[in-house]
Amino acid sequence: MRQHDAMTEQTGARTTWDATAYEQFAAHRARPVEDLLARVGARDPALVVDLGCGTGASTRPLAARWPRARVVGVDSSPQMLERARRSDPDGRIEWVEADITTWRTPGRPDVVLTNAVLHWVPGHLDLLRGWVENLAPGGWFALQVPGNADAPNHTLLRDLVERLPEGPELSELLLRKDGAADPVGYAAALHAAGCAVDAWETTYLHLLDPAGELDNPVLEWMRGTGLRPVLGRLDPAREADLLDRYAAALAAAYPRSAMGVALPFRRIFAVGHRRA
Repeated sequence: MRQHDAMTEQTGARTTWDATAYEQFAAHRARPVEDLLARVGARDPALVVDLGCGTGASTRPLAARWPRARVVGVDSSPQMLERARRSDPDGRIEWVEADITTWRTPGRPDVVLTNAVLHWVPGHLDLLRGWVENLAPGGWFALQVPGNADAPNHTLLRDLVERLPEGPELSELLLRKDGAADPVGYAAALHAAGCAVDAWETTYLHLLDPAGELDNPVLEWMRGTGLRPVLGRLDPAREADLLDRYAAALAAAYPRSAMGVALPFRRIFAVGHRRA
């Protein structure tokens, strides 16, 4: 989900996630999962869980790496899960529609992964201890969250939305500046929960649409993630006006070059290995 960049319940309003828009840049979104999994040392886990699995892009690599494991993907978006199930025609993975903050695992997992989800979950640092304590002894907890809330694609959107009459209400649905902690914050939370910790951050440079097929690739990127909470909440004419102004601002902030449109993207990673 958002992914969960795909799962959330925010201020009592449910966000509908667009699986097609999210997967438009699937190759770019896949790399952080690969980098995160490279630091997970589990050898033969029995139960592996993906919290906020979205379309399954972060779940399928788990099933491929550990073919003998029971793999469960959990997400609150039925649209995302429908796409996930279609990508798993053999039923290798168990797909569960649930709120990850309250869902209970079917046993004690050896690996729990959550990719590009927790920045949408207020107070998620407080949830880490419970997830770690539920791991099997020697289990692994791995997380990745975007750390780019102060990047132009988000600051420009917040500025435009705040100017609307509905600004105070809609702004609450957007990615918060304090949505994610830094590597030290996640390391401290996992260490306090009883883990040996590996935490780091990486800024990826995504070169979008090098073939020049899209008018505004950063806008299309945001349609699958940060824009989702706003879309459909204004009448069509006003939404179109908002998108026109946002597109113009993005085009100025992220100009096209011969190599495509460069989108720097900071991401934060932490892996906790629960002490046996």
